[in-house]
Amino acid sequence: MRSTQIRQTFTDFFVSRGHQPVPSSSLVPDDPTLLLANAGMNQFKPYLLGETAPPFRRATSIQKCARTSDIDLVGRTHRHATFFEMMGNFSFGDYFKEDAAAFAWELMTRGYGLEKERLWITVFEDDDEAERIWRRIGVPAGRIQRLGMEDNYWSMGVPGPSGPSSEISYDRGPAFGEEGGPAVDGERYIELWNLVFMQTVRGEGPAKKDYPIVGELPSRSIDTGLGLDRLAAILQGAENVCTTDLLLPTLNTVQELAGREYPGEGEEKVSFQVVAEHARSAAFLIADGVLPAKDGRGYVLRRLMRRAVRHARLLGITGPVLPAATASVVANLGDVWPELAGRAGLIEQVVTAEEESFARTLAQGTRLLDAAITRTREGRSATLAGETAFELADTYGFPLELTVEAARDAGLTVDEDRFGTLLDEQKRRAKTGGKAKTAEALKRLEAYRELAARVPRTEFVGYDSLIAETTVTGLITGGVPGTVAAEGDEVGLVLDRSPFYAEAGGQIGDTGTLTLGDGTVVQVTDTRYGLEGFRVHTARVLQGEVRAGAVGEARVDAGRRAALARSHSATHILHAVVLATLGDHARQQGSLVEPDRLRFDFAHFAALTPDQLARIESAVNGHVLDDPEVRAWHAGRAEAEAAGAIALFGEKYGETVRIVDIGDFSRELCGGTHVAHGSQVGAFRLLGESSIGANLRRVEALTGHSALRYQDTERRLLNELAQLVGVRPAEAPGALRKRLDALADAQRQLALHRAEELREQAGRLAGRARTAGHGQLVVQRVTGVTQDELRALASDALTRLGDGPAAVVLGAEHDGKALLAAAISPGLHRSGTQAARILTGAARAVGGGSGGRGPLAAAGGRRPEGLAEALELAAREATRQLGGSGS
Repeated sequence: MRSTQIRQTFTDFFVSRGHQPVPSSSLVPDDPTLLLANAGMNQFKPYLLGETAPPFRRATSIQKCARTSDIDLVGRTHRHATFFEMMGNFSFGDYFKEDAAAFAWELMTRGYGLEKERLWITVFEDDDEAERIWRRIGVPAGRIQRLGMEDNYWSMGVPGPSGPSSEISYDRGPAFGEEGGPAVDGERYIELWNLVFMQTVRGEGPAKKDYPIVGELPSRSIDTGLGLDRLAAILQGAENVCTTDLLLPTLNTVQELAGREYPGEGEEKVSFQVVAEHARSAAFLIADGVLPAKDGRGYVLRRLMRRAVRHARLLGITGPVLPAATASVVANLGDVWPELAGRAGLIEQVVTAEEESFARTLAQGTRLLDAAITRTREGRSATLAGETAFELADTYGFPLELTVEAARDAGLTVDEDRFGTLLDEQKRRAKTGGKAKTAEALKRLEAYRELAARVPRTEFVGYDSLIAETTVTGLITGGVPGTVAAEGDEVGLVLDRSPFYAEAGGQIGDTGTLTLGDGTVVQVTDTRYGLEGFRVHTARVLQGEVRAGAVGEARVDAGRRAALARSHSATHILHAVVLATLGDHARQQGSLVEPDRLRFDFAHFAALTPDQLARIESAVNGHVLDDPEVRAWHAGRAEAEAAGAIALFGEKYGETVRIVDIGDFSRELCGGTHVAHGSQVGAFRLLGESSIGANLRRVEALTGHSALRYQDTERRLLNELAQLVGVRPAEAPGALRKRLDALADAQRQLALHRAEELREQAGRLAGRARTAGHGQLVVQRVTGVTQDELRALASDALTRLGDGPAAVVLGAEHDGKALLAAAISPGLHRSGTQAARILTGAARAVGGGSGGRGPLAAAGGRRPEGLAEALELAAREATRQLGGSGS
């Protein structure tokens, strides 16, 4: 059974049993506690926690998941992968254990035709009910095992929904391991389907198995996950997930690049599988908007790609591997996952750039490692320091495995214990920081959840009106739900109806006022989401006091809202123009919409040229002047995507979405506020572009009044410049260019004249040389020179003294500071003398220090009155270096 049929069989089964099919969410989750989507239930978390009422009681999905907790096991086991598709069915307060088990057993044995005798069940050690259900279904007691909290009590890996679980495993036979069931051998008895009986909430703990249960969920629910890769391996008779139809085309590509066949065992087999599996993960992550970076999701992607490249090198692949490997992923899975095909160009460019960058890293790391090996040998040690290996890995991205291999070739070992200690310390620091952020976010969420359990969600009316009669339904003071806020207090307000737009989609939140019936006046300074659909208005009480239940009028700052609408519509137009100018890969990666100002981030691999920027600005203004209609409409998610609406990376959308059309050239999913017609954007002015990270560019622009003010400022500056050069404004650039050219010519002539003066002065200085010890010495105070000229004079004068031992010491005063320079002949330097030594005492005399290595040194200080003494001290030291007494 091919993977396409496996997916369809699963979906058809649960749809026929009343489940709503739900598309996979992005690998970038809308959850501050998660780095990447790691389970099918991630997108349903608000339903499970009771934060949002589910639009259906039953659902089924095939979710893209990424986990790197077991990255070191990829290729070494038959079942581990960093990317996988999780097929799941979900119940939100509907059916529970009995139906979940019955559905799973029927699908596994009838739908997929797996032999009942090969299926094993594990249940949580205290779950008597689950065992009874499986016994009634017909599973013998001998094939049901009870396991503890770590194995059969599921959570997200972070605080959140949880519950006891029951897993279905398949016995692959004695060729894969020893007998004894899943409790004994996870390779032979491979876990396929995990049924989680969601009923509790887990909090913080030192390890996953120690997370305390801190409460009950609002209702008992079901969350299951059946791994497509593992099931495909069983149904296709494949040895491991890499030899299923999901990954075999990519594995074949790696074989072609390596010029050899995939072996049946050994380290080479591991490398083949790592390259293929990581290429798939990279392709999916990039397609969902993740780009390589030094931290966060970008670091996960970078680590996967670099690990794939390293294993490719172990296979003898010296050329690029990721472009071809990811292209095979797109060709194989692009029909099922259209985002792969739609962003194939982006995937190719990202992996190509990253692989080229890593090649440079490997070259640099190799040079540093060679130097470290040489130092280790010179120190007569047989062990390369763990600090060195860690610095290479942490700072330069040079893998530990390559360090160990190179050290072994040089007859050395690496202190891997020390490396591990340093790595653990770094992880602890990162985890502590991450936990602090997570704890802060969770604290805020708890306050919102507590309030949301008592008050209704906010009805947003701000699309149609900027004024609304409203009731205060809740207050948050000091981070916790409160009852009253007095004059001068900062407070978070929840209203039953609100015209205030809450920050989302890059558009910052509205501001304005709330005037209550008793005369209380509240200034709203920001509006944000506490939970989905639950607006929190950050406010200051200017007069009176606010209590829950108070009624009044909410009024948005109309001028500011209009300026935000101009910027938001301009952002949509800019996005369409950037895509048309640079290509489909240049998708929006982030934005900031402020009053009459915007920031727009997009994927691209080179700086934009002045011509490209000019074309983009002109095209945006062209669309604005055409005055296209701006229209918002609602549709189902699938209908919107079929109509060509762009969904932005990282944004969360419901089943019904709002689409904003601007003319016939821009269509995006968007909940923001916009102008009614394009011409209302007014002027659009690009300020420039910059890099904000690997493969990420940023442009900033002004709209409306800000753009007009900026243009007025530029016009005044141009007029002022024209007056200074005495021409009309249109002639100012040409006139200024002529004057600058003339100035540059004059400066060149002056430099030539100055160089001739210095050469003549160097000749005069050399003529004043005197005998000192076994050589010649010049010590002289000069005037009218800079530090650079003083060093040049000393060096030039020295060359005029011939090949014998010689030294030149010069001093000068410049800008109120004392300057010194010393130059010594090559022979004197080879004998061990350093020019800086001659100036050590002299530098102290002028209140400063000396610097420079080799035959030329400089010094300076803030005591020019000490120059005479300094030159005398330097003369004595130079004489000693030349073999004289120095007295």
